[in-house]
Amino acid sequence: MNFNLAVILRETAVALPGKPVALYAGGQLSYGELDALSDRLAAGLRAAGIRPSETVAVQLPNIPQFLIAYFGILKAGGVVVPMNVLLKAPEVAYQLDNASVRLLITWEGVLDEAAKGAAAAGVSEVYAVGHTADGGHAMPFERLLAVSPDGPELAPRAPTDTAVIMYTSGTTGRPKGAQLTHMQLYMNADIPGRLFDVRPDDIVITVLPLFHVFGLSSILDVCVRFGCTMSLVPRFDPAAVLEAVQRDRATILEGVPAMFISLLAYPKLDDYDLSSLRIAISGGASIPAPVIDAFEERFGLLILEGYGLTETASTTTFNISESERRVYSVGKPIWGTQTEVWDSGGHPLPAGKDNVGEVVTRGLHVMKGYLNDPEADAAAFTGGWFHTGDLGYFDEDGFLFIVGRIKELIIRGGYNVYPAEIEDVLHAHPAVAEAAVVGIPHDRLGEEVKAVVALRPGASVTAQDLIAYCRERMAAYKYPRVVEFCDALPRNTLGKVLKDELVPH
Repeated sequence: MNFNLAVILRETAVALPGKPVALYAGGQLSYGELDALSDRLAAGLRAAGIRPSETVAVQLPNIPQFLIAYFGILKAGGVVVPMNVLLKAPEVAYQLDNASVRLLITWEGVLDEAAKGAAAAGVSEVYAVGHTADGGHAMPFERLLAVSPDGPELAPRAPTDTAVIMYTSGTTGRPKGAQLTHMQLYMNADIPGRLFDVRPDDIVITVLPLFHVFGLSSILDVCVRFGCTMSLVPRFDPAAVLEAVQRDRATILEGVPAMFISLLAYPKLDDYDLSSLRIAISGGASIPAPVIDAFEERFGLLILEGYGLTETASTTTFNISESERRVYSVGKPIWGTQTEVWDSGGHPLPAGKDNVGEVVTRGLHVMKGYLNDPEADAAAFTGGWFHTGDLGYFDEDGFLFIVGRIKELIIRGGYNVYPAEIEDVLHAHPAVAEAAVVGIPHDRLGEEVKAVVALRPGASVTAQDLIAYCRERMAAYKYPRVVEFCDALPRNTLGKVLKDELVPH
């Protein structure tokens, strides 16, 4: 039996050939067209010497060519290596070399850095979308579509064969390549798609980067598996997202907390008709409780929160629906998985808000391991479970709550302080647009609590005002003693706050 993940496209294209798989500024792409074009790309890769199990990197924004490249590589039996479009040449070179990439598909907008990185890694086969002339740093992407396939392409793959090598964000040390298999990615499209209640008539705002596991697994794979339509937005901008919702009558909005915060703060929000939306889904980081409350009150639209990591092919837990969710929780473990909370000695903790420990998980969703990194594997899979590095607890009904990262835990005078708890309080202040809390060195206490805050446009508040506000709402050992202001918090491409940049070194 063939377990090639690209079967999700083939089956949907047979059933719904004329249905749009993607809408974008200036056009649309149907399932039948995507199936035919990815067949051609698979044939082009074979003609370029790519054989099953060899790696092909894709460094593209959310444009139709990403879809063509992704499914074309899978159909050829290759392994997809999605790469961030913002990488600089040394970062490109590292990932290409680490994954033994044979061929790079990139974009004219980042070609200079991509070409330098490819040259440093010894990758001579570079194709660029938007590049029109042969020679120089790259060949036109269309060259890969010039070969007519002998017939439908779908190279045989086993369930445990690697389909995607997805690099972690590299917040500690070098990025690591998580090896995600055909079966893991299929299950993480099929099961969450059913939980999301995705329908063929849904139109999903696709602004999350497809080169990130959230966008790739929870949007692209889910949409293709269930035959719905993506509204492609190449980069996050509140106006671009709102315009796409209104233009395409989108029904599902998937995002990270930073996106929901930005949308709420957008001054022209009321100029757009968002009545087509039926649900919002948040992941990538814990969403502050006040943001959930404000968003749901403003739009009359539920935000269902989930939790997952690159190493778990995206979804680990999820809130199913309005009637089966727990507000501020990331939900319950999905089918085929187990998730527990352990103490520092590796023992499962009972339910309860006071029983915070490390979240560990195992099951169909967990990667087969890091590429070429047995030491990282040994550390991550201690005791046969994958250790997430996240801190959380279960309530008595089995709902998981995430309170922070182990490495972000602040120990002030012997007391554990969880940044997310303080950030929730700060986000509830009417002058605060966004906030991040970190620990800073302190001679007597070990660590002191520091908050970095960006204010809403036109708002004014002092550091002492915010300290007093927090002091009234939490225990004395928790509230921040230091408050700094900034125009905007530093974030990566997915919208996660780069807290390392907020700590003095």
